[in-house]
This record gives sequence, C-alpha cells and structure tokens, in this order.
Amino acid sequence: MNKIQILINVILVAAVAALFVIFFSKKAPAATETLVTGTSEVMPVAYLNVDSLLANYTFAQEASEKLMSKQEDARVKMNTKLRTFQNEVADFQRKLENNAFLSRERAEKEQQRLAKKEQELQELEAKLTQDIMIENQKLNQQLADSLNNFLKEFNADGRYHIILSNTAKDNVLMANEQYDITNDVVNGLNARYQKK
Repeated sequence: MNKIQILINVILVAAVAALFVIFFSKKAPAATETLVTGTSEVMPVAYLNVDSLLANYTFAQEASEKLMSKQEDARVKMNTKLRTFQNEVADFQRKLENNAFLSRERAEKEQQRLAKKEQELQELEAKLTQDIMIENQKLNQQLADSLNNFLKEFNADGRYHIILSNTAKDNVLMANEQYDITNDVVNGLNARYQKK
C-alpha cells in the first residue's frame, strides 16, 4: 500500500517537473526590454512567470485537477483491491494454521490462486501508473501547444524579439516588472480558453 502511494507521489512530482521542462526547452514564456551592449539600439524582450501562469491559467488548473482526480481514482481502486487481497491472504493463513483444507492439493491450489491474484494486482498497478503517465504527457503537450500558439498570436506584431520563461526566478534574476507579460498572457489564454 505504501509503494502505491509513493509511486503516485513520484508520478505527481514528475508531472510538475515535466511541465517546467517543457516550458524551459521551448523557450516559450517571458518579457523585458534591455539595451544591447555597446549600442544605443533597444532590443524588445519580455518574460513570463511560468509558476503564475500555471496557477492562473484555467486550462492548466483543470488539467491538474483532472490528473489528480485520475491519480486518486487509481489509488482508491488499488487500495480496495489490495485490501480484498490482504483479507484473502489472511483468511488463507488462518485456514492453513487450523488445517481447514480438506487436502494438501486444495491448499496448494488456493496458494497458487493467491499468487496469480498478486501478480494481477502488480500488473494492474503498472497499467494504472502507465495510464497516468500517458495522460500527464498528453496534458503537458496540450498545455505547451496552447501556450506556444497563443504566444505566436500575442506577438504577431513582433513587438518582442525574445520571450523568456521564468520559474521561481531561475532564468530572470532581476527585471523591471513592466517587462513581465504574465498577466497579459494569462488573461489572453483564459479568454481564448473560455471561447472554446
């Protein structure tokens, strides 16, 4: 039972990490204007706070809730089946200790049945874990596509030459808040999502 909870927690952490990796690798989000070194030319740059985006973008919130709901359903399903299995094992042990089986062959058949059921539970756990991982990847890809498509529309006029992603001040250590386009992007994404 603890293995299942640990596995589900690991998957959840991996899901959140995957969201960040997608945003960092695609260089999709962020805003700032900075002076190009050695010239008087201004280069339009912006940054987007990914943490705020994920916390405020309706699709990201719904996707996260959907994934957590699936994880919870999988956990409940596994716990229920595991309890039933544990009860059967305990019943088998009691019968074995009390010599309740009519023959040794009958006891061996019951032991084989329980071993097969244990293997089926392990396979079910692996399948549920894989299903959650696939769903997580699908949602991460949808989120990344949504953001990338919106940023193309948002910056269609070319006002920004670079849009950086910023998560917990990892990429942009210091910037004037006027270059933060997070609220504009979140509002635009939510408005577009509501239309769908």
